[in-house]
Amino acid sequence: MRPFTYERAADVRSAVAVCAAGDAAYLGGGTNLVDLMRLGVATPAVLVDVTRLPFDRIEETEEGGLLIGAGVRNSDLAADSRVRRRHPMLAQAVVAGASGQIRNMATVAGNLLQRTRCAYFQDVTKPCNKREPGSGCPARRGEHRNLAVLGHSDACVATHPSDMAVPLAALGAVVHIEGPGGSRQVPMPGFHRLPGDRPERDTVLEPGELVTAVEVPPLAFGARSRYRKVRDRASFAFAVVSVAAALDVADGMVRDCRIALGGVAHVPWRAELAEAELCGGPATEAAFTRAAGLEMAQARPLERNAFKVPLAANVLVRTLIDLVEAR
Repeated sequence: MRPFTYERAADVRSAVAVCAAGDAAYLGGGTNLVDLMRLGVATPAVLVDVTRLPFDRIEETEEGGLLIGAGVRNSDLAADSRVRRRHPMLAQAVVAGASGQIRNMATVAGNLLQRTRCAYFQDVTKPCNKREPGSGCPARRGEHRNLAVLGHSDACVATHPSDMAVPLAALGAVVHIEGPGGSRQVPMPGFHRLPGDRPERDTVLEPGELVTAVEVPPLAFGARSRYRKVRDRASFAFAVVSVAAALDVADGMVRDCRIALGGVAHVPWRAELAEAELCGGPATEAAFTRAAGLEMAQARPLERNAFKVPLAANVLVRTLIDLVEAR
């Protein structure tokens, strides 16, 4: 591991100043960053510890939503009674994302910002456009079984690994940011970037910017939601495909819905085509199948991950059926 300097931030302004000045990274739980440093993928000269900053609480907003501090531990988020009651798919996603030991360390911002688990990105002996822009993407012809089928580019086919980010995208969460230029808020989707020809940029964060909170707006039917994850083994593993869905049904018709997919794209993928197809239509398996097919018709699978297309569609349909049957 490259030698580095450790600094404990006293306040947001000083933390931002250090990271904006050069080769530095914010340190929260460190469950992803430290691993990448050990692999030689991340080599910051300075680590700025932000765990003492006052971002470890979940608070009510005036509109009835939840403001989740960036430093809230994943275990505390999943256990919060308001999250479990209002947005069960968010609590379920966090629990599905890692072991209890990892959840006790990992933070909300760190989960949101974790980097891809693509084997070529993590192996510094291999080329990777995300790690070294312009070096190439060997995954396109190499090992890509678990990589993207939606929204990828010639430069990168990596997937975003976060479970938590999938329901946040479905819920239209808003990321609160502090940086050298002041405060700003970025909605999800929109916070994470598709790879295009700049795959090294996972998000729209600018140098020195610090995530301080994630705001989840109120959703009247948020309690009728579910997160389903398909993985290669029953123990903790990253998603092959996942679905976060909330469904509002009355008199057999879909009044509203929120859907996002994980494990299929460089970003948590909001299923906007499926949502538009479902709203105002019947809450039937046939309608769910049409909507899922419409969403996945955008897919451009590679040679060895085409199975993800019908898998994602089937998991989405099953999740929606379960939500209807659970009413």
